[in-house]
Amino acid sequence: MQILIALILGAVIGIAAHFQVHHRETRGAAVIPMLGTVSAGIAWLALTWAGIGIDSPWPWLSAVIVPAAVCWPAALALTKIRLARDAREKTALGIG
Repeated sequence: MQILIALILGAVIGIAAHFQVHHRETRGAAVIPMLGTVSAGIAWLALTWAGIGIDSPWPWLSAVIVPAAVCWPAALALTKIRLARDAREKTALGIG
């Protein structure tokens, strides 16, 4: 059941990343929070399967560090890709 705490931590970190990176209107509102949730869950699952118990700090640290290391770069990359694509579409359509 402690994996639920890890999933919630991942979602909260994903929400924070979504709102801290500029141009959030270019990304879906749930993309980065879901990415944080999934990355925290995978990190927790991998460490649990490796035999590291919840009495160790590693699953808890991974539930915070992994989503942070995944969400902010992903949000920045998605924003950059979307803005570049929108600019190409505008020039192709002759808008602005």
